[in-house]
Amino acid sequence: MHDKILILDFGAQYSQLIARRLREEHVYCELHPFDVGDDFIRAFAPRGIVLSGGPNSVYDANDFRAPQAVWDSKVPVLGICYGMQTMAQQLGGRVEGSNLREFGYAEVRARGHSKLFDGIQDRTNAEGHGLLDVWMSHGDKVVELPDGFKLIASNASCPIAGMADESRQYYGVQFHPEVTHTHQGQAILRRFARDICGCGGDWNM
Repeated sequence: MHDKILILDFGAQYSQLIARRLREEHVYCELHPFDVGDDFIRAFAPRGIVLSGGPNSVYDANDFRAPQAVWDSKVPVLGICYGMQTMAQQLGGRVEGSNLREFGYAEVRARGHSKLFDGIQDRTNAEGHGLLDVWMSHGDKVVELPDGFKLIASNASCPIAGMADESRQYYGVQFHPEVTHTHQGQAILRRFARDICGCGGDWNM
């Protein structure tokens, strides 16, 4: 029986890429609509869950939420873009709209030591902080962390570009690790699937 990752699709243009990247790491995964039932998630029995990006605003779209079973499954969760925003909103943080839509290349600073980014960087700045070249595509942003979360990435236009609650192994990134424009994206997804979720990498398409 292979270890499995469940990807919940909130309508992102890059959702299929998340699956492709994980499969390149020899991790079995399936992509399903975000509104699958709690029973489906329990029966799937994933080792980890990824919440994809999507075009909606969390404060406009109360129906576009991760099922409760995501939080009850006690497995690691990675929220990407909208996935991070719904994670923040559902767990007690706050998301706001922005007049400034961020689309394209960005540089973010990795802050705090998180398992997700440990040892992963493109370069360091003069102070020795790790920097990552990433691809952003968002209008809204998280402005208040949920209880138990810490800041793990930021830049000037997106002060909360990454967050983590490592006791529950919940991680959120505002950028898209699945696209090649995020240079260390494959390493980040490998870290989540192989090291954090404990997937053995024993599956081959």
